[in-house]
Amino acid sequence: MFIDFAKIHVKAGDGGSGAVAFRREKYVPKGGPAGGDGGDGGNVIVVADEHMHTLMDFRYRKKYRARRGEHGKGSNMTGKRGDDVVIKLPVGTMIKDVDSGKVLIDLVKPHQKAVLAKGGKGGRGNARFATPTNQTPREWETGTPGEERYVVLELKLIADVGFVGLPNAGKSTLLATISAATPKIAAYPFTTLNPNLGIVRLDATRNFVAADIPGLIEGASQGKGLGHQFLRHIERTKILVVLLDATSPNIQEDYESLMNELRSYNASLLDKKRIIVYTKSDIVPDKQNFLDNPPLHSNDFILISSITKENIDVLKNKVWDLLQTVG
Repeated sequence: MFIDFAKIHVKAGDGGSGAVAFRREKYVPKGGPAGGDGGDGGNVIVVADEHMHTLMDFRYRKKYRARRGEHGKGSNMTGKRGDDVVIKLPVGTMIKDVDSGKVLIDLVKPHQKAVLAKGGKGGRGNARFATPTNQTPREWETGTPGEERYVVLELKLIADVGFVGLPNAGKSTLLATISAATPKIAAYPFTTLNPNLGIVRLDATRNFVAADIPGLIEGASQGKGLGHQFLRHIERTKILVVLLDATSPNIQEDYESLMNELRSYNASLLDKKRIIVYTKSDIVPDKQNFLDNPPLHSNDFILISSITKENIDVLKNKVWDLLQTVG
């Protein structure tokens, strides 16, 4: 199961307290202060793991706590530092603070590492408080608390190209045709309930990653049909491939509906370069008339069939060429 959202609680370790102790030496009746400092608390650390592809693990474990630092000891011995907790997350995970909504960390590169919650500092032992006028101090400090917070984990797929379209527009069939991905395919809407990734190889040196985003419906930007869960996955893509069913009786309305949902969710999505692709050319009644009179009144489009492979290579090369212009 593909899980791309989770809420967890993290708590870094508290710092250990400083110690109050005095030296006990033979023939020295009143030894000086020898209380050691407390150890620092452990951190909560997150790291991007390229072998993880879902947040499934966080459905079952919701709390992560690092160890506290040990208290200081006599003979000026500092307490042991608390052990860190390392949380592995998929590449593309954004971490937000629940209370403020602020983005704390965005894991966009494999092996990227960051401290999510910092451990508390160990308190000072009484040896730190000695002065010329107070050579037997009994002051000491408690350790400071480790950071604690609730965070939201949002996984956003990292792909070069995002396939967007209404349900049953042929996105999954296209991804299966041009890559080794095996998404579920059927002749009815909402076959795809989870985003799918596929690597598209043109030759030995040219390839790109494409994401098949589940079909968008009117109201997706407000969460209808799990819209928010789908739309977040195209925010990181470099370009969009807009798939429109060439057999639809209302292609213009289909396109405007898609653009409205993208605009409502995040207006910057419309700034991405996009390619208009009409699908299912193998069942278009009058193909030549369709080509001569495109529904969107634009000559910049491709008419394809994932079944007969018509213009599939043309599309792959057009996507590659456009990717080179966006960096």
